[in-house]
Amino acid sequence: MGFNCGIVGLPNVGKSTLFNALTQTIAAQAANFPFCTIEPNTGRVAVPDERLEKLCQIVNPKTVTPTQLEFVDIAGLVKGASKGEGLGNQFLANIRETDAIIHVLRCFEDDNITHVEGSVDPIRDAEIVETELMIADLESLEKRFDQLQKKAQAGGDKEAQLKVAVVKPIIEALKAGKPARVAAPDSKEKDAYKQYQMLQLLTSKPILYVCNVDEASAATGNKFSDMVMKKAAAENASVVIISAEIESEVAQLDSEEEKKEFLESLGLKETGLAKVIRAGYELLGLQTYFTAGPKEVRAWTFMKGSKAPQCAGIIHSDFERGFIRAETIAYDDFIKYGGEQACKEAGKMRSEGKDYVVQDGDLLNFLFNV
Repeated sequence: MGFNCGIVGLPNVGKSTLFNALTQTIAAQAANFPFCTIEPNTGRVAVPDERLEKLCQIVNPKTVTPTQLEFVDIAGLVKGASKGEGLGNQFLANIRETDAIIHVLRCFEDDNITHVEGSVDPIRDAEIVETELMIADLESLEKRFDQLQKKAQAGGDKEAQLKVAVVKPIIEALKAGKPARVAAPDSKEKDAYKQYQMLQLLTSKPILYVCNVDEASAATGNKFSDMVMKKAAAENASVVIISAEIESEVAQLDSEEEKKEFLESLGLKETGLAKVIRAGYELLGLQTYFTAGPKEVRAWTFMKGSKAPQCAGIIHSDFERGFIRAETIAYDDFIKYGGEQACKEAGKMRSEGKDYVVQDGDLLNFLFNV
């Protein structure tokens, strides 16, 4: 069950530096010139979750396996990308394959690092990227729309009529300079929402703004990140402030103690990366359930709202196919009573059936028969 976030932005805003720190590798070449990232680099990172550590203190397993999230470092976009400028076509193709967008915005001044637009203005930069994505979406939809309308009007083609009803307001929104997501049908309208998802539009993807600030502004933000905060608030979007340079330095330290001391010296409680990973996880509507035993304590990723059989299938398809029930303990109860046996004795283990909606933090043991 893979979920990924594409890291996008103009050239030289800190995308590759952020990616390198995220994956603690040098897989992406962070250089001071446009298009230094030619191919999308992919890295999987553990999702920080302090609950795992607390579970391990109780269970004392042989191994611990956190849940993971995939990040894709995508080549920098420039004006005209929708027309093939720079690495535009490749950029658009790569971003189409991601589940969510992490939009890195340069919020620092540095005469030694060239800005492709000649000055620092995160709002202008965001609009450049957004405009190119909207143009690409509009052209994609307009190519299909005339044919769809003819089908819908010809002879009662209900599927074509549904597609027209979904696509028309999106085209209108894009022409008005708004992303596709503002015209999305309600998810409760299942057939319409399914058609919307099948369109695979660039501007339908959830977005997280990452403000890349200078080291001195990492704890407090600055005038540039304040501008982004206002923009995000108007769009009901999320924002994380980080200093990619600090994250790069932290990633090179060997021990957790060294990292903690370094962060504290800068007035930071945790890395910006931890915030980015968690925010990306939430952006995708993901949650975590746990399995815990003497061999392994493991975190598993599931879509919020999933039922017990679906969650069982994440471990193995046989678990879902032959699902009987899920022995369930809430995380808080597991910690409070000190383990599975104590929870059983206190009546805190529940037997849940096929219609149970799994909750974030649940400890689950699936019973199945194939």
